[in-house]
Amino acid sequence: MEMTGAQMVLESLVREGVEHVFGLPGGANLPLYDTIPQYYPKLRHYLVRHEQAAAHAADAYARVTGKVGVCFATSGPGATNLVTGIANAWMDSVPLVCVTGCVIRPLIGRDGFQEADITGITIPITKHNYLVLDIEDIPRVMREAFYIANTGRPGPVLVDIPRDLQQEKGEFVWPEKVELRGYRPRIYPDPDEVKKAAEIINESERPVIIAGHGVHISQAYKELLELAEKAHVPVITTLLGISGFPGSHPLYLGMPGMHGMFWNNIAISESDLVVGLGMRFDDRVTGRLRDFAPKARIVHVEIDPAEVGKNVRPAAALQGDARVCLRELNKLVESRERAQWFARLDDLKQQHPSIVFPETDEILPQFAIRKIYEATGGDCYVVTGVGQHQMWAAQYWWYDKPNTFVTSGGLGTMGFEVPAAMGVQAAKPGELVWAICGDGGFQMTLQELATIAEYGWPIKFAIINNGHHGMVRQWQQLFYKGNLVASPLSNPDFVKLAEAFGILGLRASRREEVEPTIQQAMEHKGAVLIDFQVKEDENCYPMVPPGAALQETIDLPDDYNVIAKEKTKAEVRS
Repeated sequence: MEMTGAQMVLESLVREGVEHVFGLPGGANLPLYDTIPQYYPKLRHYLVRHEQAAAHAADAYARVTGKVGVCFATSGPGATNLVTGIANAWMDSVPLVCVTGCVIRPLIGRDGFQEADITGITIPITKHNYLVLDIEDIPRVMREAFYIANTGRPGPVLVDIPRDLQQEKGEFVWPEKVELRGYRPRIYPDPDEVKKAAEIINESERPVIIAGHGVHISQAYKELLELAEKAHVPVITTLLGISGFPGSHPLYLGMPGMHGMFWNNIAISESDLVVGLGMRFDDRVTGRLRDFAPKARIVHVEIDPAEVGKNVRPAAALQGDARVCLRELNKLVESRERAQWFARLDDLKQQHPSIVFPETDEILPQFAIRKIYEATGGDCYVVTGVGQHQMWAAQYWWYDKPNTFVTSGGLGTMGFEVPAAMGVQAAKPGELVWAICGDGGFQMTLQELATIAEYGWPIKFAIINNGHHGMVRQWQQLFYKGNLVASPLSNPDFVKLAEAFGILGLRASRREEVEPTIQQAMEHKGAVLIDFQVKEDENCYPMVPPGAALQETIDLPDDYNVIAKEKTKAEVRS
């Protein structure tokens, strides 16, 4: 079948089951865009206002669907604008295929208009990338790109195609199989390591499971629940692991690490076993590495061999897909009680409650987020940016529905929340999506409100407006002698801004306005932006200071001795 290069690209996407693409046209990918109408409605394209948003939207789409996210960009600045989004997907193991236009082949390497060596630029942040120079290679390259992106440890793949190649005609031959020499992702663990891991778990008296993003990637929800309940082991989730285990389950302990629960950090430090499941023992989880879990043996379940032994030395390593590994492990673990260990955990939770806050006339960020949780009953997708609001959304919300918390983890990308919410809403058109935003990060990608208005996505935005880059201000206050350089922020009127884009804008300035404002947003059928004017100097606790061990976690301040009378999880769900 004869096709143009552009047709080959889009035909490949359709054959890979792609339905949604986020992108922005330019000179070097106009032949691709010229061809898109031929594939509508099989392929739906969403026009973003900045290419970074295309990458973030495709990233979030991939996270909540388990499919490969796809984005388009032109050459030069269009391609380089994708870089932050590609790096974000790389750090968080998200499958993306990014198709960029390139200058025509005779101009490659000659510094032609809008040329950038995007394959060279993205080598460190992609699983693989391609510069296609032969028309007959396009089907094979596209097939390989999807295979690489979504197998083993997922990640982004970039395909750069010169404009003249997009216009050239050739024979479309679709490869049914992918053969990549040297690329053999391992799915099944070594049986001897499974047996060893089970023995270690069965012998342990004070075990904890730390579950990460790998639970979502492999959809190992059932298997993790079975392991925890059968072996009676408490479950802690990393930031990216949140919503991988039911938040209201008695065995769930919350998040560990820099802004995790105090009781979790002490529990890890006192444990005799840490089962690291689909996580890489990141510094935000471990604190000072040499003092991490000093009494514990480590069982590491991880698909990427490069991560095994990189930060901690495991006593048993199950290299393979998390769901497959857990299925094998669950056959061998024994059912037992650990009454003394759970009594100790209960004492820690009572002595150091971690997620309480004082009564005050001002709007506390935690209060606003908790009230959104109560209004939704937790039945929605939550997308966040990066900073204090992200940590509070992780702390003060119980995620019972699997894979409903979407955030930027490893790269910590401010501005993620707005375009990521677009990707989630495109993937889940009938679901409620709340984007919890920082006032600083929101302004990095706020232009995408135009995209949201154009496509009628009913996303609800909660801007936690404290007039600062909150986490930066907190660090400057605590560790830089209060030297508030680049603070405070001079913010726009967010309500008027929303209205300028044709979106309902609301504001809550007093505590008593929070609940009715949230209710008004919930009742509105379209997109809503709420400006929550919160206490500007509220800090996020607990906190592990930079360079400190988990045992050195800073607990809540002394003035947090009054516990706000909030609804329990059971009351919210009733």
